[in-house]
Amino acid sequence: MPGLAAGLLILLAGGFALLLPDLPDPASLRLANRQARVTVLAADASLLDERADAGGPHLRLGEISPWLVRAVLAVEDRRFYSHFGFDLFGTARAAVRDLLAGDYVAGGSTITQQLAKNLYLGSERTLLRKLRELLLALWLEARLSKDEILELYLNRVYFGAGAYGAEAAARTYFGKPAHDLELAEAAMLAGLLKAPSRYAPDRDPAAARARAQVVLDAMVEAGFLDPQTAAMAKAQPARPMVAQAGFARHFVDRALDVLTSELGRPTDDRVVRTTLDPALQRVAREALRRRLARLPGAEGAVVVLDSQGAVRALVGGIDRRSPLYDRASLVRRQPGSAFKLFVYAAALANGRSPADIVEDEPLSIAGWSPRNIDGQYRGPVTLEQAFAESLNTVAVRLALETGLGRIAALAKSLGIESELRQVPSLALGTSEITPLELARAALALVTDGRARREYWIERVQDGAGAVLWQHAAQPRRVLDGRTIAALKQLLRTAVERGTGRAARIRGRTVLGKTGTSQEGRDGWFVGFDGSHLVVVWVGRDDYRPVRGLTGGGVPAQIARDILAASPAPPVEIPPATPELDGAAALRRWLEDVFGR
Repeated sequence: MPGLAAGLLILLAGGFALLLPDLPDPASLRLANRQARVTVLAADASLLDERADAGGPHLRLGEISPWLVRAVLAVEDRRFYSHFGFDLFGTARAAVRDLLAGDYVAGGSTITQQLAKNLYLGSERTLLRKLRELLLALWLEARLSKDEILELYLNRVYFGAGAYGAEAAARTYFGKPAHDLELAEAAMLAGLLKAPSRYAPDRDPAAARARAQVVLDAMVEAGFLDPQTAAMAKAQPARPMVAQAGFARHFVDRALDVLTSELGRPTDDRVVRTTLDPALQRVAREALRRRLARLPGAEGAVVVLDSQGAVRALVGGIDRRSPLYDRASLVRRQPGSAFKLFVYAAALANGRSPADIVEDEPLSIAGWSPRNIDGQYRGPVTLEQAFAESLNTVAVRLALETGLGRIAALAKSLGIESELRQVPSLALGTSEITPLELARAALALVTDGRARREYWIERVQDGAGAVLWQHAAQPRRVLDGRTIAALKQLLRTAVERGTGRAARIRGRTVLGKTGTSQEGRDGWFVGFDGSHLVVVWVGRDDYRPVRGLTGGGVPAQIARDILAASPAPPVEIPPATPELDGAAALRRWLEDVFGR
């Protein structure tokens, strides 16, 4: 044991010796924050937005609302005043989660460690960075008091929407100084720290309120608040200011989040060249607005990616009452039959082919009986016909044959991040996902079988034009060429003579898949024309059914409007096979079973 302790001391001393020469005096960090300007450009270099980094004068701890101080301590580091910068219990919990996940996924960082990362380190998630973070945290604890560390943290931490520090966050979201924040407002701001994009009150008010309730419960558990006061704050949640949406506000907000994650807080002026195509953005906005006028009470979302994963357009809705509510990237809904993309892809990868004969007949699984949308059964059909007509019984049979775990694993490997419940109804799209997730995962299926993360920024330059960061694609092979060619054949047939006929464009090949959830609550369409992938979702925010809604109706029409306005090279896809009548399908099935 003495030898181990000596070794640890030597390791720490060596780490400090390497780090200390490059570290500034912490006292200098209390100076007023410089206002850096970020200019956001579209792909054609036209101006999308121009924002000043929302910082502000450095506040002393006593100048910040005590409600915010307590709320942050409750959810971020309840043991802050009792540890030395490193929480053994919190780190142990995070290590267990990492081991179970087989990757570095959990944080476990103290406020001091978070401050060290924000001040001195990048955003990479590696064990080496974690070690440096620990050493820097110990150094900060040795140089500063606990109150000074907490004060610096609350002046530097990112709250989303370009707001760094408590003062900027209070003014950005509530139009008041940090000193005047009330309990419900403080809880909502503290809730942002876990994931500023996901819990942003101007983008997803419901998620922000739910997260604020978690914070209030944590304050009660920590002894910072009594249950009665917490209940009153829950009953009267904070009301953030409603900002104007702008031409492409949902897109710009996402792009700036990416900027922060890649380069941290801007200290100098930056020019951000994004991937947005202004012409397609206008077309998508107008198509959504015009088509939804036929469905009173319905909302919608559109995501447009090019074949390399660049986000060319993103529309999160049309509701002027909640213009920043981003349904495209934040709202999870059931994709219905659009999820059959992954069922058929997995089946084709497992050896099936479009010409295979399968049975469309009644099926019962533990009391559950999937039905086709028209209530009819067609008997022996090809996989191609079953996909084109979106037959539910066939999809469930294929899913059980292929394996629910294999289908879920494929969808995850392509970019679905939401939970996928491995039950038979997974084949019919009962697990909720976002439109952005579906677009990300579907892109590989309609291009070359390589998974690509969507990207929002082409490059970032400083005020003098020097490139600070540039997008670098890292595609990853998931499916082989044979599988992709067969799936494209199915997708082409679905548009030419299946449920996606409303997306046909004269003189252009369109691939597509429709999706409709139970009782018409959600309508989806995934379409690709060789240059652009379009995902459209339509439904109501309150989850009520929309009369007459199917994926092959308004969603397919919206996708057609957008694709028709986009330049499209020819798509190299095998021609669809001639449609089989019942007798021909039966004859082929008999030949497969008994031979010629």
